[in-house]
Amino acid sequence: MKVVCGVKVGNMKDRDADARGKVGIIEFPIKELGPDEVKIKVAYCSICGSDPHIVGGAFGLEPPFGLGHEMSGVVVELGSAATKRGLKVGDRVSGNFLHYCGACRPCLTGNQEYCKHASNQPCMAEYVVWHEAQVVKLPQGVSLLQGCMLEPLSIGVRILDRCQMQVGKRVLVSGGGPIGLITCQLFKKFGASSLTLSEPNPQRRDIAKSIGVEFTINPIEEDLVARGMEITGGDGYDVIVEVSGIPSAAESVLKLAAYDAHVLYSAMFSNEYRLPLNLFEYCYNKGVHITGTYCSHYNFERAAQILPSMDFSAFLGEEQIFAIDDCEQAFAAHLSGKYPKIIIRCNDFENEEGGERVL
Repeated sequence: MKVVCGVKVGNMKDRDADARGKVGIIEFPIKELGPDEVKIKVAYCSICGSDPHIVGGAFGLEPPFGLGHEMSGVVVELGSAATKRGLKVGDRVSGNFLHYCGACRPCLTGNQEYCKHASNQPCMAEYVVWHEAQVVKLPQGVSLLQGCMLEPLSIGVRILDRCQMQVGKRVLVSGGGPIGLITCQLFKKFGASSLTLSEPNPQRRDIAKSIGVEFTINPIEEDLVARGMEITGGDGYDVIVEVSGIPSAAESVLKLAAYDAHVLYSAMFSNEYRLPLNLFEYCYNKGVHITGTYCSHYNFERAAQILPSMDFSAFLGEEQIFAIDDCEQAFAAHLSGKYPKIIIRCNDFENEEGGERVL
């Protein structure tokens, strides 16, 4: 089967595209189906902001290595013991790309996303074989194209879980990429007040407005701290989520934290970056909760429930979808920053909108 792989590793610090790594198609055998496993014919896999970093050497993987985790597809085969979830051949599905071991200390203490023995099958491929526990059926009325947004949506759900969101809290999101825009939608649904997005790209600020964000700030042309304090009447924000991954933003948003605020750093910052932090001011004097997120927790079922009510129109334009054989062009389009999301079509299906089952 075809798998989109990182075939060359470069240096992400170098802005030259060649130095950031190359992607290409490599033929791999389909993983043998185990008794508790499910074979899925992949429909779509969207490019995550982390994928170019992985290709560029962020995790030190030796090329070639498979890519992709934001997928949707159709069940084509079930293992003999894969009966606990009620899955059937033809079901439209998505799910969690990580399979947890269930035996290490993180798993046993409720922190499965940090599983020491997690396994991961690349989803930018024609087929993927997952353990039954990873698979989530798509709700009625959700297309296969929309379904590949489940994993990014699960990140947004995890962010809200971590920041202990409550109705009426003042919220700032820094960074208008897919996770930032998805998180803004969730905050809006949760009754956020003074909902603000900091984002230099005017198109992404427009998208934010269209999904209910009350205020937008261009941090290049405006003083983020001054404008944020103006919006909040000088009190700052109760919840701040930094998803741009830009060090200057990481430092600026802290200055907008209210007393007892939750500040989450949810982007993949460089391993070398160190955040300057005045412990007296933020931890002692203001009691700010500073934390982050890593992948998702067991929230995919909850994320699936809200999937039908999400507006993904800015992510799913026809010009944003590339065939698997055009993966190089797809990654180039992603790196151009022109679109908030780029998606790779791994297989074609006649009934993508479908009813409960496709086949």
